[in-house]
Amino acid sequence: MEPGGAPPEISPRATAGLRKSLSFRDVFLFLVTAGVNLQWVATAAAAGPSVMVVWFIGLFAMTVPLSWCTIRLAAQHPDEGGLYVWSRKAFGEAGGFLCGWIYWMTNLPYFPGVLYFAAGNGLFLMGDRFRHLSSDRGYFIVFSLCALALATWMNLVGLSVAKRLNNLGAHARWVGGLLLIGLGAAAYARFGSQTPFDRAHLTPALDLQGLVFWSTIAFALTGLESVSFMGDEIHDARRVVPRAIAAAVPIIFIIYYLGTAAVLVALPLGEVSGLQGVIEAVAAIETRLGLHGVTRLMAGILLVHSLGSVGAWLGAVARIPYVAGIDRFLPKGFATLHPRWGTPHVALLTQAVVTVVFILIGQAGTSVAGAYEVLVGMMVVIYMLPFLFLYGAALRLPLDDSPFRRAVTRGLALLGILTVTAAIGLAMVPAAHEPNKALAVLKIAGSTAVMVGSGVLVYLFRRPRSLRSPGAGA
Repeated sequence: MEPGGAPPEISPRATAGLRKSLSFRDVFLFLVTAGVNLQWVATAAAAGPSVMVVWFIGLFAMTVPLSWCTIRLAAQHPDEGGLYVWSRKAFGEAGGFLCGWIYWMTNLPYFPGVLYFAAGNGLFLMGDRFRHLSSDRGYFIVFSLCALALATWMNLVGLSVAKRLNNLGAHARWVGGLLLIGLGAAAYARFGSQTPFDRAHLTPALDLQGLVFWSTIAFALTGLESVSFMGDEIHDARRVVPRAIAAAVPIIFIIYYLGTAAVLVALPLGEVSGLQGVIEAVAAIETRLGLHGVTRLMAGILLVHSLGSVGAWLGAVARIPYVAGIDRFLPKGFATLHPRWGTPHVALLTQAVVTVVFILIGQAGTSVAGAYEVLVGMMVVIYMLPFLFLYGAALRLPLDDSPFRRAVTRGLALLGILTVTAAIGLAMVPAAHEPNKALAVLKIAGSTAVMVGSGVLVYLFRRPRSLRSPGAGA
C-alpha cells in the first residue's frame, strides 16, 4: 500500500477464504512437506558415507539458526508475507521488495525440476511397458503441465482444498521415509552394508570439491521459513508456528539422515545416482530380499511426495507477489482476491504461466537429464540470498526483551549469515567432472544477475511515487 494509505478493500467473503484455514496439524504437515525432499537423500548418498557427519554439521549450522530466527520473527511479526514483510521492516521498502522478488523468482525454475522428478518416478509406477519414455521430452512436458494445472487449481480454490495435497505430500514423506529406512535396516540385518562406514570413510573431505557439496546440504535443510508467508491464514500464528517448527525439525532430520544411510546400505560406494538414487536403492533391496511390488509402491509414494511439494510451494510463494501488489510494487491486480474463493488468483496464475515457460525452456536443445540439471542448478545460489535478509532482519528488529535471549538470537543470526555466505561461495565452484568450468560459473553468475537485476528494474519503475521524490523515506 502507499505509505500512510489504506490497503485495497477486501470483501468479508474473500477475506474468509484467505484467513485462518490452517491448524497446528496443517502447519506441521506443511513444514514436513516443504522441509523434506527425498531428491536430496539421493544427492547426499551420492557423496559417500562422510555425508553422515556433514548432515550434523548442517543441522547445527543451518537448521538451528533458521529455526530460531524464524520462530522469533514470526512470533513478533506474524504478518501475511513473512520474510518479505520482515525484510521491509528491517531494510525499508527496497530491501523488502528485493528479498521477496528473489525468493519468488528462485522457486519458479525449481517447480519444473520437481515435476520432472515426479514424471520420472511415475514411469516406475507404470512398469517396464512405459520405461522407454524416460528420455521422451513430450512425456515429461505433458506430465509436468497436467500436474502443474492440478496443483494450481487446488490452490486457486483455497488452502482449505490445497492443504489436502500438501498433507498428502507430508504423509508421503513419512511413509516413503519409513519404507526406505525399514528396507535399509532389513537389508543390513540380512546382508550387511554395501558401503563401508569405518572412520576413514566417515571423515569429511576438506578439499575444495569436498566442501562444495556442503552447500547442497545447507540448501536441503531450508524450507522452514516458507510457512511465514501464510501468517494471516494460520489460527493463532504466534503460538502455532513455533510449536510446528519445533515438532517438524526432528522429523525432517531423521528422514534425511536415516534415509541417506539406507541408500548407502543398499548400493555400493560410487554407484549411487544423484537423481534416481532412492528408487534405485529400493529396487536393489527388492531384488536382494526377493520382494515384489515394493519398487512400484515407492514410485507412487515419490510421485505424491513431489506433487505435494509443488502444491505447497505454489501456495506459499504466491503470497509474495500478492503482498507486493498491496504495496503497489506490482500491478494492483496482484493484490486482488478471487470473489468466490478469496485466494490471490492473479499471483497464482502468473507464477503458473511463468513455470510453463521454464518447463518449455528447460527442454530446449538438451536431453531430459540435462534439462533437470539445468533447472535445479539455476536456483541453488540465488535461493540462498534471501536468507541473508532473514538473518539480517533478526539482527536489526527488536525481537526479545530478555538480554540472554537477544544474545542467542544475535549469535545464531551471525552463524546463519556465515553459513549462507559460505554456501553461496561454494555453490559457485563447478564440479570436478565439469568439462567447461568457466561456462558453468558464467551460467550461475549470469542467471543470478538476471533474476536480481530484473527485481531492481521492477522496483525502480513500480515503486510508489512518494518514494521517488528526494528525501522520501528519510
